[in-house]
Amino acid sequence: MNLRKITIKDIKSPVKKEMEQFESFFKDSMKSKIRLLDIINRYIIKRKGKEIRPILVFLSAKLTGEINDSTYTAAALTQLLHTATLIHDDIVDEAYERRGFFSINALWKTKAAVLVGDFLLSKGLLIALDNNEFEQLKVVSNAVREMSEGELLQLEKSRKLNITEEVYFDIIYKKTASLMASCTQLGAISAKANYEDQQKLKKFGEYLGIAFQMKDDLFDYEKQGSIGKPTGNDIKEKKLTLPLIYVLREVSEKERRWALKIVRKHNKNSEKVNELIAFVKEKGGIEYTRDKMLEYKQKALDVLNAFPSSEAKEALVNIVDYTISRNK
Repeated sequence: MNLRKITIKDIKSPVKKEMEQFESFFKDSMKSKIRLLDIINRYIIKRKGKEIRPILVFLSAKLTGEINDSTYTAAALTQLLHTATLIHDDIVDEAYERRGFFSINALWKTKAAVLVGDFLLSKGLLIALDNNEFEQLKVVSNAVREMSEGELLQLEKSRKLNITEEVYFDIIYKKTASLMASCTQLGAISAKANYEDQQKLKKFGEYLGIAFQMKDDLFDYEKQGSIGKPTGNDIKEKKLTLPLIYVLREVSEKERRWALKIVRKHNKNSEKVNELIAFVKEKGGIEYTRDKMLEYKQKALDVLNAFPSSEAKEALVNIVDYTISRNK
């Protein structure tokens, strides 16, 4: 059993050179003659995240063939789309921080943030068109549709507070897993892998994305940062995620009404939210969600088992382990 902590550096190792080249390729794809836009884009680039999605594109290409110009286009396309959706998410959620830094809407207000998100989305679509990558464009356009539908479905269900486990998995597939599935599928497409391998890697990305989102949902109920307290942000936003969905299904009608009353009427009351978090833990919601997350981890690994051993395969296995063990 490998007890060494997996890092992004470890995962990136087989495609380290390609990721370094991707940095300048991605910067070029965001350039604009509009000074304000260029300033905001530089701010985005300096505060980039772990770049999991382009890493997935490159590793999937390396697993099934050779990394080439088409792979760089796919990586830029998915990263531009992901960045655009994060900006729009911050606007929708009225969030003023991301990864410990001010969000675009916090610094440049909502109007500018909406337009920057639109610009990045259009740049992503154009980079595919300019390189005649019509199949890539089709895959990503489907992901954009899925992501929009997922957000709207969650919004609809949050108003009624009637999310079932089946609907929850539909939402997280659309919101998160669809884009990760696009990354792994596009990597294989760019390397000219056969259709069967493309579909296998699409499934891998789907399972990985679902596990990734469940880990995010668990953060809401687990100790965070130096304060050592759960955030409870999903409850505050009236979002029902799997830990609470499971508990609502298992408890008595009286307990169910009590829990839903907190979500409906006391979701801004930190004391009440903490009571609900403790209740979810006591009733097994955390354990149930962790078990489900591990199921999807195994599904992802089972897909990878169909591929021969390689550095790229090992790195993709490491991404799966990293996804469920990360602390942020």
